[in-house]
Amino acid sequence: MATTAEYGLGEFTFPRGWFMIAPAATLTGIQSLRMFGRELVLYRGSTGRPVLLDAYCPHMQAHLGAEQTSTSGAHRIEGDSIRCPYHSWRFGPDGRCDHIPYFSGTIPDAAKLHAYPVEERLGCLFAWHDPEGGAPDYALPAVPEWDDPAWVQCEFDDLGTLPVHPQEIADNIADTRHFGPIHGTRLAYFDDEFDGVTARQRSGGGHETMAANTGILESDAAYTGPGILIARYSGETDAVQMIMHTPKVDGVTQVWHGLITRAHNVPHAEADRALQKQYHDLALTSFTQDFAIWRTKGPALNILQLATDGPFHRARLWYKQFYNPRARAAEFQARANGLHRTREMPAHPSAVAAE
Repeated sequence: MATTAEYGLGEFTFPRGWFMIAPAATLTGIQSLRMFGRELVLYRGSTGRPVLLDAYCPHMQAHLGAEQTSTSGAHRIEGDSIRCPYHSWRFGPDGRCDHIPYFSGTIPDAAKLHAYPVEERLGCLFAWHDPEGGAPDYALPAVPEWDDPAWVQCEFDDLGTLPVHPQEIADNIADTRHFGPIHGTRLAYFDDEFDGVTARQRSGGGHETMAANTGILESDAAYTGPGILIARYSGETDAVQMIMHTPKVDGVTQVWHGLITRAHNVPHAEADRALQKQYHDLALTSFTQDFAIWRTKGPALNILQLATDGPFHRARLWYKQFYNPRARAAEFQARANGLHRTREMPAHPSAVAAE
């Protein structure tokens, strides 16, 4: 595996942005996580609020997710706060210590933990990570289909970790020429458009298993920030694929996957759920076809790029904005923004019509 510094991405080892940290349904009790190269503790307060804090108590560095065998300390969640298992210091969802059971004086200002903004969406928990400690500067992507009763929801696949830097995964947004060898796709068109924190890929084509020139699957896939990809497919049945990847340590990435489909019946019939599973399984198989390459490839620190490859250089410029101070984001965006075609590959029909 290679590190952020080896890719020359910027000042920060881990990027700024929204990242999935867990499926919402799995949050029971107190969970210990390792994300962004840090030990974290995740819990749900008595109000239902999910809370993510740095894990080590500033008092004596006890891990807030450690087990506590004493029955007197069994109930460590109080409201939306959590008590340290070592000396019962209590920390609120803002990370500040607000109670020490054996101390009546003024609690030191240093008695605080970093608290991460958390949102619960799409049956997932997302945390905002910013090396500069700033508030979110863009919103999570909208997926109105998730709450539409005409769509069949899904549970997310936990695909574990890959021993690759997330740069290698994000490169797919510009990789025109891997669709045939890896996925068996006969591309009819492909283009990329970068706009601020969004990287959009539009593609369409048939598959090697289809009769020649019959049928086309259209895909409109977009990253919002560096770790959330939402892809919409239109064909016999509309589908939305969601791919989330989050850096655990420098050069190791956690990946989740899910897919929802438009139903033919409301309420959903068994046939609708069966169709969702069929499309989900096909999408998962297609996505994981990349894994065999990612797990075994060397790091592409510098791509020996051909003009007919795809706009890798634009994609990597776009990606760098998240590894540098937000004051420089506009600089990278200005260099990447715009519609970019792959030489010798038609663009989306709407782009061609506009020329």
